[in-house]
Amino acid sequence: MERILEPEVMDTWEESIAYDAMDFIEVNTAFANDAIALAPTQPILVLDAGTGPGRIPTIMAQLRPQWQFIGVDLAASMLQIARQQVEQVNLQKQIRFELVDVKNLPYKDGQFDLVVSNSLVHHLAEPLPFFQEIKRILKPHGGILIRDLFRPADIETLNALVDSITKDCDVRQKKLFGDSLQAALTIDEVKDLIEQAGFQNVDVYQNSDRHWTAKRSWGAST
Repeated sequence: MERILEPEVMDTWEESIAYDAMDFIEVNTAFANDAIALAPTQPILVLDAGTGPGRIPTIMAQLRPQWQFIGVDLAASMLQIARQQVEQVNLQKQIRFELVDVKNLPYKDGQFDLVVSNSLVHHLAEPLPFFQEIKRILKPHGGILIRDLFRPADIETLNALVDSITKDCDVRQKKLFGDSLQAALTIDEVKDLIEQAGFQNVDVYQNSDRHWTAKRSWGAST
């Protein structure tokens, strides 16, 4: 099935509220647990690329209070929601959010110990610069956990997934999910991007009926 792009930035207040209202608690918690398992318990600096409403760094920060987090996104409305919910749980000193393009990160080479990103790549028309930037700002033995949707083989499979996953969602939320599936990459396309960016020792695999994961533990070679 052909890839059909969706807008890179979801930045109307209505879109951001609709996205944040969807029930991603189980998925986000699983991602956070997978991420913290890749790095040591000692203090480290973590980048969450495409943080959206900031749910994942919030979960991770509560599990690893000794870690520091920077969450970046190009959607100002998403970051507004993120800052509000971080204040509600009093994590402002541990997590900060910045309006940043993930394809042009304003950080030093080798600055981060761990880079995580969930449900970002399908928003990017040209994903390679993002993977190259992650490679640049990550420490030589840093860890990564990137997860996103993969594009179904045909429209019938896509529609079946939408129906099964969004049973309790409204029309706007169903459309957001369907558009995201069609904008997603295939797993082979992800593997090719990882190779082009120059990563080594990164495992790329399907981890659910709709998700791929790319991961490397902290301490592995680049």
